Amino acid sequence: MEVLVIGSGGREHALVWKIAQSSKVSKIYCAPGNAGISQKAECVPIKAENIPELIRFAEEKEIGLTVVGPEVPLTKGIVDEFEKRNLRVFGPSKQASRLEGSKVFAKEIMLEAGVPTGKCEIFEDHNKATQYIKSQPVPIVVKADGLAAGKGVIVAKTKEEALEAVELIMGKRAFGKAGDRIMIEECLVGEEASILAFCDGENFISMVTSQDHKAIHDGDKGSNTGGMGAYSPAPVINEHMMETISLQVFQPIMNKMKEKGMPYKGVLYAGLMITESGLKVLEFNARFGDPETQVILPRLKTDLIDIMESCIDGKLNETNIEWENEAAVCVVIASGGYPGNYKKGELITGIKEAEAIEDVIVFHAGTSLEGENILTFGGRVLGVTSLGANIEQAIDKAYGAVGKIHFNKMYFRNDIADKALKYL
Repeated sequence: MEVLVIGSGGREHALVWKIAQSSKVSKIYCAPGNAGISQKAECVPIKAENIPELIRFAEEKEIGLTVVGPEVPLTKGIVDEFEKRNLRVFGPSKQASRLEGSKVFAKEIMLEAGVPTGKCEIFEDHNKATQYIKSQPVPIVVKADGLAAGKGVIVAKTKEEALEAVELIMGKRAFGKAGDRIMIEECLVGEEASILAFCDGENFISMVTSQDHKAIHDGDKGSNTGGMGAYSPAPVINEHMMETISLQVFQPIMNKMKEKGMPYKGVLYAGLMITESGLKVLEFNARFGDPETQVILPRLKTDLIDIMESCIDGKLNETNIEWENEAAVCVVIASGGYPGNYKKGELITGIKEAEAIEDVIVFHAGTSLEGENILTFGGRVLGVTSLGANIEQAIDKAYGAVGKIHFNKMYFRNDIADKALKYL
């Protein structure tokens, strides 16, 4: 079959890379793709949000399966539109995607389903939100309700920072309509982890554990980003904790979504905080995480196409998913200035030298081609992923590969996966 992958980041490069390993796939297209993706797929100049054009392309090329990477087309209803035309597509419906598209909706579902989560209050009025903050202890978390490219969550250490966050989201409209409502939530303390699950509307199968690094600087300091690196497995989640997550998070959510007439199919991502009093859900995403995908898919032994088709067909309970025992680490290399302003068009060198290291894959996140040259095109530019017998070995390989890559003002964290070492 021919497959269409929608998106242009590191997650989509990892998806294309894994899908290319399937014996069932004869050709891969990616819309719009990037410089790295173009080595494995034919890139098509259609934006991920341009649903009518994507439908036209899928029909014209008789695409056998479309895989939706980013959240925006999902929340706009791309899956519903494809299904209306009998086009096979992997991802949740518009209604089900609200688990990511609206933090308020996700919180309401969690509370109805009895899923452990932090206490919060919801505001549509700027002044009421400001008054509420003045009465609350800090630190406190301010969240834009809608999609904000991973940057709509602000952990405020002081009341001044919390008030500035409200002003940024509701006053200055930094995230547009995403800030029509905000959620002010208690600040949960502990260690974060990400658990993703394949879902078929009724059944789910959890993937291997991983942990993202959201803050821009070492030691989890500075602004939140889309993710500066990840590793898998995350030893903070043991077997007992995995059972608890299945029973207290995924099963209740799957049941509640089905009960509400919006069965969840695709990948459901649970962002968790492991606190002293137990696990709490911070957020849900309606798709593969980025950069978690770059450490999860290299560990997947089973054909990804088989898994996706079983999700679409409601046959996940008939599927056996196998994983490699190796550890994986991904270090994101970003443009200087990210997550703020940054320059595009810097020449990147050393990617081939990095990939020459055994068990290293360089996933392109924000790159473009100009002739033979690969240039920077985004805030997060590359995800350098390595596999190793253990986390220590994977860390050494990943940073060894990062050392081969160069472009003007490139930036990366130096402590990716260090949290895992304390468990060894």
